[in-house]
Amino acid sequence: MHFGAVLLLAAILSAPWHGIGTPAVLWGLPGLSGILYEIVLDRLMRVQTAYQPELENWLFHVLLPFAAYATLAGSVYLADSNVGRALFGVGTAALLLLFIGIHNAWDGVTYHVFCQTGGTGNWGRH
Repeated sequence: MHFGAVLLLAAILSAPWHGIGTPAVLWGLPGLSGILYEIVLDRLMRVQTAYQPELENWLFHVLLPFAAYATLAGSVYLADSNVGRALFGVGTAALLLLFIGIHNAWDGVTYHVFCQTGGTGNWGRH
């Protein structure tokens, strides 16, 4: 989801807009959607019983993404009065989401390689 949000932001900000109002609304929508997604994810992490989430799980799956999406949504309010700061907020949110996506992808791969395969990786086995 986070990679998709970054790609969407890049597409929105690459279009030749004639003002800041429309792109601000368009980057605010994924910000609000991301906030709602993180609230749902927080609830799901609390009620699931498959494992006990650790600090890293909360940090990279709920807290940091929530902060990024909140920054994205909040930067809409700065767009009219201070375009530079608003775009700095969008850039910060996008970069944070990109790093979170990279971290979570590596975390998922290493979990499957080392935990689901008994630590051997089962390289080359079918």
